[in-house]
Amino acid sequence: MATPEAAPVPSAVRSDRRLVVIGNGMAGCRAVEELLAREPGRYRVTIFGAEPHVNYNRIMLSPVLAGEKTFDEIVINDAAWYADHDIELIAGDPVDHIDRAARTVTARSGRTVGYDKLLIATGSDPVIIPVPGHDLPGVITFRDMKDVDHMLVAAGRGGDAVVIGGGLLGLEAAHGLTLRGMKVTVIHLAATLMERQLDEAAGWLLKSALEARGQTVLTGANTAEIVGTDRVEAVRLADGTVIPASLVVMAVGIRPAVALARAAGLAVGRGIQVDDHMVTSDADVLAVGECVEHDGMVYGLVAPLWDMCRALADGLVERHTGYRGSVTSTKLKVAGLDVFSAGDFSGGEGAEDIVLRDAARGIYKRLVVRDDRIVGAVLYGDTADGGWYFDLLKKREDIADIREMLIFGQAYASGGGQTDPKAAVAALSDDAEICGCNGVTKGKVVCSIVDGATSLDAVRSTCKASASCGSCTGLVEQLLSLTLGADYGGERTVKTMCTCTSFGHDDVRREIVAQDMRSIPEVMQKLHWSTPDGCSSCRPALNYYLLCALPGVYVDDQQSRFVNERMHANIQKDGTYSVVPRMWGGLTNPRELRAIADVVDKFNAPMVKVTGGQRLDIFGIKKEDLPAVWADLNAAGMVSGHAYGKSLRTVKTCVGSDWCRFGTQDSTGLGVQIEQMTWGSWMPHKFKIAVSGCPRNCAEATIKDFGVVCVDSGYELHVGGNGGIKVRATDFLCKVATEQEAKDYCAAFTQLYREEARYLERTAPWVERIGLDYIKSRIVDDPAGRQALTERFLFSQQFMQDDPWAARAAGADREQHAPLAAFGPAPGAAPGPAMMENA
Repeated sequence: MATPEAAPVPSAVRSDRRLVVIGNGMAGCRAVEELLAREPGRYRVTIFGAEPHVNYNRIMLSPVLAGEKTFDEIVINDAAWYADHDIELIAGDPVDHIDRAARTVTARSGRTVGYDKLLIATGSDPVIIPVPGHDLPGVITFRDMKDVDHMLVAAGRGGDAVVIGGGLLGLEAAHGLTLRGMKVTVIHLAATLMERQLDEAAGWLLKSALEARGQTVLTGANTAEIVGTDRVEAVRLADGTVIPASLVVMAVGIRPAVALARAAGLAVGRGIQVDDHMVTSDADVLAVGECVEHDGMVYGLVAPLWDMCRALADGLVERHTGYRGSVTSTKLKVAGLDVFSAGDFSGGEGAEDIVLRDAARGIYKRLVVRDDRIVGAVLYGDTADGGWYFDLLKKREDIADIREMLIFGQAYASGGGQTDPKAAVAALSDDAEICGCNGVTKGKVVCSIVDGATSLDAVRSTCKASASCGSCTGLVEQLLSLTLGADYGGERTVKTMCTCTSFGHDDVRREIVAQDMRSIPEVMQKLHWSTPDGCSSCRPALNYYLLCALPGVYVDDQQSRFVNERMHANIQKDGTYSVVPRMWGGLTNPRELRAIADVVDKFNAPMVKVTGGQRLDIFGIKKEDLPAVWADLNAAGMVSGHAYGKSLRTVKTCVGSDWCRFGTQDSTGLGVQIEQMTWGSWMPHKFKIAVSGCPRNCAEATIKDFGVVCVDSGYELHVGGNGGIKVRATDFLCKVATEQEAKDYCAAFTQLYREEARYLERTAPWVERIGLDYIKSRIVDDPAGRQALTERFLFSQQFMQDDPWAARAAGADREQHAPLAAFGPAPGAAPGPAMMENA
């Protein structure tokens, strides 16, 4: 192989000491720049580069792909720079071998160069997920100019592109390909885009903005196969979805490029291990950049690399300062959208969140505070104060005195003595806008209060401030307090869902429908939640409200469910679970009973109990055995009894006219039909039904959520009963003549409860709160409304009646049932390579 041409080297007298740099990228060349700034003649420098280019800004590859810049515009050091500084550049000829004993490096061409000091700056390698088809033509990564050239050629042909990976590089690739005219789908394994830099709320905003620009973004999506014969044709996901693609860009992460160093016998962990002066296990070999591991850390951001280069250059000229690690922040423009993150925003014990949301402007700010110091920050849409927050974080400054104003930014927080929110509001001019939704100024609000609007509701009804999104509610309340003084008690007429929001349950349900909200983060953003991710009170409620409002559209968020609903079984005090298979209307048969007995024997269940709902409850099942138990019960035709959920539990029956001499109707048959119609439906709370065959009421229908009492002339329908701690007898709803009418009224009542009750509100308190007359007006007195409710319920049931046990038995969510792992290195095991999300 011919030796590649080197950049011209002037004939001036050179130093006898030779520094060889492996890597012509940003870190390697920055280290040389730092050295030249200190002692330009100390070393003769030779740089080997794998790419046939001078040093360019890899961060700016995205604008090149998008057509916003040319390659020449992203060059950092042109050919003249190498010549001017007496640097020999050997481009397009990567080093394949290091001989530490001989102090030489050998390139792929066979060229060998000696060194006194060797600097390894090999950067990182893109991660290729080893799915079938990953090596097909048309599957590329996004790390260098060659990759950009491939994408430009593909974009010129048009068609569909799939980007695997929703980190920074993946999203930049998707943005550039979209601008080039391709139809782009982004597939991301995690539930949140850029999850290393953004929390759920900011990730949702970013996803929404990208989708508004024409991209399809699939989160929580697992790539199973890249499909194609001679070249890529499609991507198949683990759930069976097939996405057409003539181009696939893998941007799932990077890992330090350590193969060369490892082959040379240098100490390698997650990266090439270095000390504070960037010296490896060989005193004459240094390393810098993404390929190194310092004090157990590897870095994929630019700022730490620059710190490393300064420490390295100081060491090369005997002015040892040392690198002490970096506290990192990330300020990025992702597809033209501003994001910033710094520190630890995972929360945890002792952490408090300060959150600001401006839905109209698409702004989200979150500060994580612990012991009156900022420990983390996430900004989206407005990152102007990112540098200030980061400075406070790094210096660990006490923010107690400016805490109330901190989230509004440096200018406001540093505004002197206005740390009292009321003082800040009092200082606003009369023409300052209070309610952006309705354009209401401070002066108008004050005038309304002076004219007699002495409560929040009164202000809303007169001048409309706080009547829409509710984000200005706090300001209006402060104006009420300032204007009325001691006469304002600060009463709130609506109990809020939780401390995360100023909205009540009814308001949230109404706004979800009115604004067509489709995810929990969207609700939190548009309704100005005061916490980044909600809490254990509001998340399950929001998950249910969205599931009810958007059947077949909204995807159930398992992390927002209680443990019993996540595990599809009832946890007991010893950590084991009980399992209740469904028995339609309380009926069973020999096959089911044998299956239950076999399960009890096979899994050593210590107890089987007959429940009050005419079911058999199997106790003492271990978490890891649940899928196998369900598989055995499924094989006998039994599905989940949902005894663990806020859902239809049981339909209890008596034997009715088939066997009982007092029975007036076929209560058992009707109960089976009702249970087969209603099973699987999620509710605000647990829901129980009973059908009694005569007024003797053996099935206890008059203490159930919905009860049917059969009589000679038809069916008496009852609602709102409860047999729990506070017993409540049902209210009589009406009497119907046929089984079909009984089922229709049951479906209509159930749907009305599903749509209008508050989460964790049983039917008994719900009926008492809204009144029986209201329920009758919606169901008994309004045939068209009743039919619409029934149709909505049956439509929803199309998406609810999938047995969760069958899915788990088939392997879905298997990690939920794995026993706790024991962590520890295997004997003689070497540390594995790092995988970092591009940032």
